[in-house]
Amino acid sequence: MKRIDAIIRPEKLQPTIKALRQVGVSGFTVIPVQGRGQQKDAVGVYRGHVYDINLHPKIKLEIVVSDNYIQPTIRAIINAAQTGKTGDGKIFVYDILEAYNIRTGDVDETIDELNQKREDK
Repeated sequence: MKRIDAIIRPEKLQPTIKALRQVGVSGFTVIPVQGRGQQKDAVGVYRGHVYDINLHPKIKLEIVVSDNYIQPTIRAIINAAQTGKTGDGKIFVYDILEAYNIRTGDVDETIDELNQKREDK
């Protein structure tokens, strides 16, 4: 199993969710975040005061998939979220050693079972 963390532009969330569903990935967590990368600072004005904006709003998607879903998931995110401009985001992939089902307390090795059930419908 792998965990994929994708940091994307907020306006690319819905197209990315649609792309993930098309490759059979329906379980994920969405977290609003702020961050800093290569994207340039901006200047904002609030009530007549000028201030620097050096943290940019982004969306973080956390997705856990089995090894055979890794590349289709990554390709779906890139195809849906890419604009070709600085600030498009990053994708990180981590190994997942174990997962547990909280309801049963058992080790959960069926992370893709949710995806397969939804594909059957």
